[in-house]
Amino acid sequence: MPHSPSSAPSGRVRIARGASPWLLPTVATAAVSLLRARRSKRAAAVAVPATALAAGMLWFFRDPEREIAEGRVISPADGVVQSIMPWHDGRTRVAVFMSPLNVHVNRAPLAGTISSVEHIPGGYVPAFNKESENNERVVWHFDTEIGDVEMVQIAGAVARRIVPYVPQGCKVEQGDRIGLIRFGSRVDVYLPEGVEAGVEVGQATTAGVTRLDRD
Repeated sequence: MPHSPSSAPSGRVRIARGASPWLLPTVATAAVSLLRARRSKRAAAVAVPATALAAGMLWFFRDPEREIAEGRVISPADGVVQSIMPWHDGRTRVAVFMSPLNVHVNRAPLAGTISSVEHIPGGYVPAFNKESENNERVVWHFDTEIGDVEMVQIAGAVARRIVPYVPQGCKVEQGDRIGLIRFGSRVDVYLPEGVEAGVEVGQATTAGVTRLDRD
């Protein structure tokens, strides 16, 4: 399937949807403190950390355009492959750990129809901890040419809000933006039975670019 215009490379970087509650207050505080800095020592003292925080937020919530790669299953997240585990039903789980420095926007690993999107409440332990299996998460199922493919966005100790972009029943192209995990965490993809992982533990991944499976 051809990729949608939103996935086409353009060289520009935009701000991720869902960033406003965090981004707007920090940028506003930085702007006000900078305007008042010449007349107020207190404002000048606030201006430096406020501007640094605003710059950090802009970096954290960047959403670059990507040239979507080809392959049956591509990575939905920027990060590092944390684990590759055979699952009890014959599938293989590939877990990608996202640090706060990664792009936080997640993309569809395959083209298809979103058959379900389920939010499951839970805790907020660090995503690299085994107990993160019980963290707050959003479970996605995609009806694709290779069958049902499950993807799970998992919140961590800092990432306490997952923002889905598309609802159940929506058709997506491979590499389309589908959601945001604020400040990183983990994304798991369950490769269907018979589909082998083409990445290794410790390998860096790029959402929409890195292929997770092999021929």
